[in-house]
Amino acid sequence: MTDDIRPIDIYRARHRLRGHVLHTQLLHSPSLSDHTGGRVHLKLECRQITGSFKLRGATNALLSLDDEARNRGVIAVSTGNHGRALAYAAHQLGVRAVICMSTLVPSNKVEAIRALGAEVHIVGSSQDEAEVEVARLIRDEGLTYLPPFDHADIIAGQGTVGLELLDDLPTLDTVLVPLSGGGLLAGVALALKSASPQIRVIGVTMARGCAMHASLAAGKPVQVEELETLADSLGGGIGLDNRYTFKMVQALVDDVVLVTEEDIAAAIRHAYANEQIIIEGSGSVGIAALLSGRVESTGTTAILVSGANIDMALHRRIICGLET
Repeated sequence: MTDDIRPIDIYRARHRLRGHVLHTQLLHSPSLSDHTGGRVHLKLECRQITGSFKLRGATNALLSLDDEARNRGVIAVSTGNHGRALAYAAHQLGVRAVICMSTLVPSNKVEAIRALGAEVHIVGSSQDEAEVEVARLIRDEGLTYLPPFDHADIIAGQGTVGLELLDDLPTLDTVLVPLSGGGLLAGVALALKSASPQIRVIGVTMARGCAMHASLAAGKPVQVEELETLADSLGGGIGLDNRYTFKMVQALVDDVVLVTEEDIAAAIRHAYANEQIIIEGSGSVGIAALLSGRVESTGTTAILVSGANIDMALHRRIICGLET
């Protein structure tokens, strides 16, 4: 099942990414440890260069292209963070980047992508509809497609988070990983399980429209309606022709947990008040799972805090209790 993506590919990605991404901080959380009775640490990918873990996969994929594919320019569909990461990596390497997004993507993420010099196309009200524009531009302009999650080099790049966890927290028992299309969860699970199969790997996502959760329940990739959520970066489908992430998550992940919008808002508030960090909804879901009791922390737990790219007006409303 994982023959196409091997642990060695993650180690090679780590070598390739040196000097391009940060080895992010692992922070012990006294507040969450006290709340759960376990030992809880936060892996702060929210402090990655572009504000999310996505820079790892995007950069690894871009560096892995041959000159001909890179010279044609790259294109992606995104809920925001992958587009920002690919725009940054492409700007660093002098490569044309085109990012297609739906109207659900927050304006702060769209403008951050434009600021990095990428061409932005806003199409439709879902990631699936934005994919139609991607297909058109690939056909008409010959651009090279680098998808947000279901790509071997993207998954291997995201898996380097798992290697850092193994380096920094060798006593790790459980890791909570945000789940959308599954690139991060699949890569981290492969890295961790290949080193220590007893590590418990749990995906956490929002209850409103998670395609991977619905697909796992159905036993095959399915489409779901994309809904507005505080965890906007976790929206979108996994693709009915999903090649890697569905099977990897199905085989490697111990559990998938859903959190509510109220849970997400409470986790954002907790991170700000108790950890002094600003995080977006998608980055808060692991904290939400512990605070709500949907996951019990036993032993040593790491929460992957995946992103910080929240609209600050929304953040203020959440902190003031004006958003659920």
